[in-house]
Amino acid sequence: MNFKRIQNLPEISNDSCFLWGPRQTGKSTLLRGLLPDANYVDLLLSDQFEHFSRRPASLRENILADPRRRERIVIIDEVQKLPTLLDEVQWLIVNERIRFILCGSSARKLKHGAANLLGGRAIRYELFPLVYPEIPDFNLERALNQGLLPRHYLADDAGLRWHAYVGDYLKEEVMAEALTRNLPAFSRFLDAAAFSCGEALQYSNVARDCGVSAPTVRSYFDILNDTLIGWELPAYLKRPKRRTVQASKFYFFDVGLANTLLRRGTIEPRSEAFGKAFEHWMAMELRAHAHYSGLRYPLSYWRTTSGYEVDFILGDAQIAVEVKSTELADERHWRGLKAFAEEYSVQRQIVVSRDPAPRRIGSVEVLPWQVFMEQLWSNKLLN
Repeated sequence: MNFKRIQNLPEISNDSCFLWGPRQTGKSTLLRGLLPDANYVDLLLSDQFEHFSRRPASLRENILADPRRRERIVIIDEVQKLPTLLDEVQWLIVNERIRFILCGSSARKLKHGAANLLGGRAIRYELFPLVYPEIPDFNLERALNQGLLPRHYLADDAGLRWHAYVGDYLKEEVMAEALTRNLPAFSRFLDAAAFSCGEALQYSNVARDCGVSAPTVRSYFDILNDTLIGWELPAYLKRPKRRTVQASKFYFFDVGLANTLLRRGTIEPRSEAFGKAFEHWMAMELRAHAHYSGLRYPLSYWRTTSGYEVDFILGDAQIAVEVKSTELADERHWRGLKAFAEEYSVQRQIVVSRDPAPRRIGSVEVLPWQVFMEQLWSNKLLN
């Protein structure tokens, strides 16, 4: 099945860009579909990597020899493997008006290695795992069990593919980027980080679980963020009246990865694992929508030290969203929404659930997840 992706790099006709995304999200497939005539450099291929690593200037020389160079976009896949090429890229952008798409699955080497980030000359795009409107006949249970990487979602059983992803990618390439000799501790950290998925980060607790210091754990989380394997949802802290939790929440980039590290097995409706996976998937959808829609609204969560919580705050408190996997939401499920609305002017208070039909109780809307997804992706929530 070929998925029609929402990300279509709208500015590529005028500008160069970076396209970031975790491995196997479909970056190469997307680019080959959008730009079949592009000049393609794939640094995952050993011969191309060796060629350009020995002589980065050959990139410039090859492009200058192309009589159609100003008509053809140049794609460099896995650009983070060879940051020295970016000096040549900048020269070609400035002096020859060549357009580039610089594709990568990790920004760590570029951010921490004093690499040339082109001085703001390249727009940044991201590609996330599949989202609701990209999947015909979307199946929620399949998504929560298989994850949303294209090959994994389509698999009869994605377990082996996720185990390979963890073994071949996380525990080799990510560990190599960690620049640490304590690889067993990093492996233990991955398991401990999985238990932190969807929770406020407590570095000291994770440190105890994996036998390293809290600063080391913080550096390990930085590695997951930089390599696009994880991301953090900040706390909403604007003018709090109540005492609030200030730590960010951590999520892996895909619910399927969390399932594998947590050894969840099959996730059944009405189970605790289903509820956690359901919230994780909603976080993935909201994060992708904030980027793909072009609205770029901030996304956060809210929690007080006394126990009130709202899963997601969209924008500057415009919309508060609580996610519950129940089939019949009741007032227990929107206590946090009520508390938040007492402090902030909220346009909509929404409980997303598996209720069969929308309901409204006072100022609170109970929306089936399908209805919420339709409103989200048609830009009827924020515009």
